[in-house]
Amino acid sequence: MLNEAAVIGDVVAGLRCSFEHVICVDDGSTDKCGELARAAGARVVTHPSNLGQGAALQSGVTFALDDGRTKYIVTFDADGQHRVADADRMVEVARTSGVDIVLGSRFLESTSSGMTAARRAVLRAAVGFTRATTGLALTDAHNGLRVLSRYAAQRISLTQAGMAHASELLNQIAHHRLRHVEVPVTIDYTDYSRSRGQSNINALNILFDLGLARLSEGRTRV
Repeated sequence: MLNEAAVIGDVVAGLRCSFEHVICVDDGSTDKCGELARAAGARVVTHPSNLGQGAALQSGVTFALDDGRTKYIVTFDADGQHRVADADRMVEVARTSGVDIVLGSRFLESTSSGMTAARRAVLRAAVGFTRATTGLALTDAHNGLRVLSRYAAQRISLTQAGMAHASELLNQIAHHRLRHVEVPVTIDYTDYSRSRGQSNINALNILFDLGLARLSEGRTRV
């Protein structure tokens, strides 16, 4: 989370109704969101400076895995656009199906509200890029709501600190042949969440970051 003081207390409180353990990664915030998250019942991991969403996600996963009792890890955006009921349902899918990862999709059903046409176009382009580069037949490539089994979380290591981490995670699902399934979820696009989300032009930055990573991998293999 980064400067989410306006909503983080409510987000944590909502999650605590269903999940005993909530971990928030304060990624160099300059407001009081870390204090508010802790007051709402979360355990807070703090980055002294802003490292990026990918780095924050990796820190949270690593922290959760340090507890040997952890069986599943839910990744949940701090801006309030996800629904706890969807997270609950996804954990149940993970438990009953035995898959390694459950991925939320806003495109399996037309349930997400407030998405602009431009945003939809960017997300569709990301899906095409993911299918071309990983072979994964997904419908949503950049959804922050996921459930990872302990087995999957131990095999995924994110090196992309910024927004490209979402595509990197899918690359690793393909590489490790992790069993996965998509389930429909609702994304609530409010004025606040839209103001906090990535801009459409940032999709170019994601592709650039991924291109550099691929180039680096190629050099390493040579």
